[in-house]
Amino acid sequence: MEHGQETMTVVDEHGEEHVCEVIFTFESEDFGKSYVLYHILGEDENDDEEVEIHASAFIPSEDNEDGELLPIETDEEWDMIEEMLNTFLAEEDEDEE
Repeated sequence: MEHGQETMTVVDEHGEEHVCEVIFTFESEDFGKSYVLYHILGEDENDDEEVEIHASAFIPSEDNEDGELLPIETDEEWDMIEEMLNTFLAEEDEDEE
């Protein structure tokens, strides 16, 4: 997977593939990792409901065509991701006004 990619396919623990929309990606120098925030397309896409956002660390492959998603391991990482998401959403709201 590369930064700026719009969709990706995720394989769940049952071996089922899900097409996901990439919300945004970023790198953290503090943790030395890249992160991706995404949601599964077709899941909770009712306008009245909030979309469930997933987050993972990722290691891009050498050709940047795909990569490996990794779980978020620490509360510190979750706090940083939440802060990045809040900043992103605030900027999106400003752009809409």
